Amino acid sequence: MHSELSLQHDISLRPFNTFGIEARARHYLRVTAAGQLHHALHDPALAALPRLVLGGGSNLLLTGDFDGLVLHIASTGKEVLAGDADHVHVRAAAGENWHEFVQWTLAQGLGGLENLALIPGTVGAAPIQNIGAYGLETKDVFHSLTAYDPTIGAELTLDAAACRFAYRDSVFKHDDGRHLIITSVTFALPRAWQPNLRYAELATALAEQGIAAPTPRQVANTVIAIRQRKLPDPRVIGNAGSFFKNPVVSAAQCAALLARYPALVHHRQPDGSEKLAAGWLIDQCGWKGRNLGAAGVYPKQALVLVNNGGATGDDVRRLARAIQDDVEARYGVRLEPEPVFV
Repeated sequence: MHSELSLQHDISLRPFNTFGIEARARHYLRVTAAGQLHHALHDPALAALPRLVLGGGSNLLLTGDFDGLVLHIASTGKEVLAGDADHVHVRAAAGENWHEFVQWTLAQGLGGLENLALIPGTVGAAPIQNIGAYGLETKDVFHSLTAYDPTIGAELTLDAAACRFAYRDSVFKHDDGRHLIITSVTFALPRAWQPNLRYAELATALAEQGIAAPTPRQVANTVIAIRQRKLPDPRVIGNAGSFFKNPVVSAAQCAALLARYPALVHHRQPDGSEKLAAGWLIDQCGWKGRNLGAAGVYPKQALVLVNNGGATGDDVRRLARAIQDDVEARYGVRLEPEPVFV
């Protein structure tokens, strides 16, 4: 075993997932430098083991113990780079807390990430999920990232095209990119900043405060207030944020649904398809505020499944399947979970 590898064994993963699910890892390594990845993934005793790359654990559902190696990305560091004529570039290590990084950019006088304030997780996880909220996605402010490729034993740099961003999706969630381990991310923030108020709820909340020309900080504070009002704090109630993706259907399928359900919440997409509101579908099926054992649906937001205390991963999975079945039976749409099941 390489001297740089301070492995721990039979470790509880409960502190490392926001659902607060109890599960144990056979081996655990806290990774603070890319060199540790190289040594761990080329160590004869570890290389053949199943591995789980863990960031903030906020997009994860543990369904049992993990009989392999958990690589907990905990690297830190952030810096402002030169950028170009239109953008300032900022780089952060993958293990940096996402919300703290957003707050740091604002403290530097840089706008661009404020709509994504208070999203749980780490910087390295943001491109994987192409996190988004209030009219902004990671891809909109992304420049490049570095990732360790175990197959060649070296780091690569990927631009936006190589990341293949889509709605809550990227190359890192597919077979040809799942092996890559993100080590740092660089964002391109606009020099000529303008508030992104495309999301109606955000624009309304600012108007209600009498703010006609908001600053990046005011936008961030308003986003934070909205999220705190609608979503549970995972430090208090275990959850992984929005549990289901908003389903995208064809225009024809949406029209057929509207004929039967005129109040259907839908949003036209640039390609002509329609994005439905998963929370509305779940709410209409009567699941908001309901529990199934120790797992439940948050009373204030039907998209959020919660651990009411002592729930297992299987409890949450059973609840999710029951919701999926009900929505599909009524609307003919199968909801897709956002979190990764392990």
